[in-house]
Amino acid sequence: MWFDTWSQVLRVLLVGAATYAGLVLLLRVSGKRTLAKLNAFDLVVTVALGSTLSSVLLDGAISWTEGMVALATLVVLQLLVALVTTRVPGARDVVTARPTLLLHDGQLDEATARRARVTPAEVRQAVRSSGQGDLGGVAAVVLETDGTLSVVPRASAGDLGALVDCPGWDRGTV
Repeated sequence: MWFDTWSQVLRVLLVGAATYAGLVLLLRVSGKRTLAKLNAFDLVVTVALGSTLSSVLLDGAISWTEGMVALATLVVLQLLVALVTTRVPGARDVVTARPTLLLHDGQLDEATARRARVTPAEVRQAVRSSGQGDLGGVAAVVLETDGTLSVVPRASAGDLGALVDCPGWDRGTV
């Protein structure tokens, strides 16, 4: 349980270092978007990369080459999805959720929050975390595609053009 053989320890060290170097190279070549957490799909890929790295390090039945092919496959698929979603109209809607407007002009849309499984307390917490003490001072709270809550204070709301892709937003109401 605590120790089997030095060869297994050496394997973890060597394969770990080589796999880590290979993953760093893959990530540098593929660009920043590969590990971005812009939506749930991105998070799944990031977790899958970590899980694959862990499996290669600890499972002696998985060769370094197999592990690198698995990591490269995930990175290439992430690149392909990113390319398709940026170039094919409507493809983004298939892969990612749309942002959800939960609070508008200081008023919580309870039905929308309930459908998104966000409680009023969570919305208030996001407002407090943004430094606001009054819902009336908030122009909007948006549940983003990555699951975070964005708070737009009324004082810096401008024309609210950033909300244009949020269903339920009407430019003329704020």
